[in-house]
Amino acid sequence: MSARGFLVGAPRSGSGKTTVTLALLSAYARRGVKVRAVKTGPDYIDPAFHAAATGRDGLNLDSWAMPPALLDALAAEAAEGTELLVAEGAMGLFDGVPAAPRRTGAGADVAARLGLPAVLVLDVSGQSQTAAAVARGFALFDPEVPLAGVVLNKLASARHETLIRDAMAAAGIAVLGAIPREAGLILPERHLGLVQAEETGDLEARLAALADLAERHLDLAAIEAAARPLKPLPAADTQAHALPPPGRRIALARDAAFSFVYGHVLAHWRRSGAEIVPFSPLADEAPDESCDALWLPGGYPELHAARLAAAARFRDGVRGFAQTRPVHGECGGYMALGRMLTDADGVAHQMLGLLDLETSFAQRRMNLGYREARLLAPAPLGPEGTTVRGHEFHYATTLTRGDDAPLARLSDAQGRDLGPAGSRRGHVTGSFFHAIARA
Repeated sequence: MSARGFLVGAPRSGSGKTTVTLALLSAYARRGVKVRAVKTGPDYIDPAFHAAATGRDGLNLDSWAMPPALLDALAAEAAEGTELLVAEGAMGLFDGVPAAPRRTGAGADVAARLGLPAVLVLDVSGQSQTAAAVARGFALFDPEVPLAGVVLNKLASARHETLIRDAMAAAGIAVLGAIPREAGLILPERHLGLVQAEETGDLEARLAALADLAERHLDLAAIEAAARPLKPLPAADTQAHALPPPGRRIALARDAAFSFVYGHVLAHWRRSGAEIVPFSPLADEAPDESCDALWLPGGYPELHAARLAAAARFRDGVRGFAQTRPVHGECGGYMALGRMLTDADGVAHQMLGLLDLETSFAQRRMNLGYREARLLAPAPLGPEGTTVRGHEFHYATTLTRGDDAPLARLSDAQGRDLGPAGSRRGHVTGSFFHAIARA
């Protein structure tokens, strides 16, 4: 691999990692650099923005959910034909779960495995010289994750910047950028993160503005010079760990209500010879009858419940499909497979009725965390007994799971038993669990 790279990290969420990452990607792409991005950890939304900024597919690398062989293979794939690989971390740089070394899910795990230095984004509002102490701590914390330098975000004034720059110089920390508080571009957000890239109507203009921000406030030459060649990675066979295709022709729901599909999963299905046939439930489209499996991904059915309830061709098509062929739903897709979905206003909408599930977005409770699932019966995720790693992230509440048999037995990242979860009835299966890889 000839690619060089770095990881954009921060002490915590909300520091400006995504803004800085998209600014860098947009600016380098504008300059003609062959740049590609990866997102560490479980995240469906940021990779779509990365793809829009670079023109190359987004990718996730997850040190907890992905066995090392799969992570290595995906990293090698990302580096192919790439001059500059930009990894965006999740949460704080070293935030992960208690696990084996370099299997915690932290962005630092990926940085260490690939040999990437960290560009640290610091929200310096409400502090000055103390920012240098924070950066110094990051520089010393993990010798396998060297600190390339810092980007100062949300500066209040020229004097504020001078105080911090002087302290950073005394601490031996390079300042790679300084962004005034008023310069930040806010991307629209909702309950699961940013509004999806495909729903951001002025995305091209926003990315151009972010490229302009990078040209004005980031030292693009110094950041690119700080990138390091990726470590040589061992050749890896991913067949044992990638999720198998559920069929040879897979009907895939794909629109603003159902969009949460990991790129590495679809890529493996295609490499395995499967054909993916997308359709839009929101456009009242039915799955293609020539398909032999149907996949309803996660997304935002709670925001479109009325339209889904009124989509007769979609409803009848999926119900007919499920009579003879496997249908699987993840998170939002699982909710759509149930009998009833109550929206944020407390209005109940009839869903597909293929499972006995009732969910509510009016009674909100955040469910977030890594999960390991052991399948209790054959399913599109694999044979009975298969162990799959992934995550949950949703705010919906289960009102009843009815009499359907559970799909899997879940445990959390520490191995604590969370009990049976999901549902199965006939050819239909589903759960709130998002699958990433076989364990």
